[in-house]
Amino acid sequence: MRRADRLFQIVQWIRGRRLSTARFLAERLEVSERTVYRDIADLIAQGVPIEGEAGVGYRMRSGFDLPPLMFSTAEAQAIVAAVRLAGPRLDAGLAQAAESALAKILGALPPASRAAAERLAVYAPAGPAGAKTRFALEALRRAADARRKVRIDYVDLKDAASRRIVHPLACVYWGAVWTLAAWCESRGGFRNFRVDRIEQLEVLDETFRDEPGQTLADLLRMVGGER
Repeated sequence: MRRADRLFQIVQWIRGRRLSTARFLAERLEVSERTVYRDIADLIAQGVPIEGEAGVGYRMRSGFDLPPLMFSTAEAQAIVAAVRLAGPRLDAGLAQAAESALAKILGALPPASRAAAERLAVYAPAGPAGAKTRFALEALRRAADARRKVRIDYVDLKDAASRRIVHPLACVYWGAVWTLAAWCESRGGFRNFRVDRIEQLEVLDETFRDEPGQTLADLLRMVGGER
């Protein structure tokens, strides 16, 4: 990869994420962390408003933007594949938004690239999640975005029932089931709940803050998946 292309990709990764560590960028670009540090220093020197520091992570200062980009045929096909694979497994609201975004992308492509993307021979059947699970997914996703607490009636794999107050952090798809990663007030720790085993849920008016030791980043660090 040319250095100019690498610098462009660094900007794209940083502007598209809340926080990007040098390790994350180095793994994606297949270079050393030292190279990433050097590239970011050069970007900052050129006026790109990157905030952060080595060992912590980087983010783009608000207000920075790039001109609209044209997708290559391969990139357009990748987006089509992603929407076709994910759509049947997402909640209805997010699936509809994905289809709408895809239509906008395809509509902006040259005819040849659009035709190549639309005839991509990649499809996926409907996922195993039923209507109840997909409804719960949408409610949990919106609650996580709004930082609102959720009360759930849960039945575990041993058929033990419990009622919990949780801070929804992320919905995770494992290829067969969806789980909710959350901070559980009732247990005072992180817990994972199978969404299809949530009997009832109520999104509360009460919100939660990102307290130290209770965030998604803390959970990822705990399981060794922090990037």
